[in-house]
Amino acid sequence: MNTNPLLQQKCQPLEGGKPMPAAEIEARLREAPGWALQDGAIEKTYRFENYHQTMAFVNALAWIAHAEDHHPDLLVTYGSCQVRFNTHSVGGISINDFICAAKADALLG
Repeated sequence: MNTNPLLQQKCQPLEGGKPMPAAEIEARLREAPGWALQDGAIEKTYRFENYHQTMAFVNALAWIAHAEDHHPDLLVTYGSCQVRFNTHSVGGISINDFICAAKADALLG
């Protein structure tokens, strides 16, 4: 059972807010296995056995993104999906990115 407290949070509108400080991003990444800071976003690549599993993950993640109103960039291949989150309204990384990253991870247990 995943007890990540971010799973209980909801994304909030952040227009006009400031991006998360670098030290906080680094600290949160230490608690987010597989996620890394890359070119102004947090990203992780999920691997699957086949296209069907990949697309099932993509569709479930799309549902979460819609519910949270926070949408990732996705690069989908036959057996993988690269997920990138950043928050355009703050010009960087925000708590919303880590909330959605935790929910993406929870899809796979």
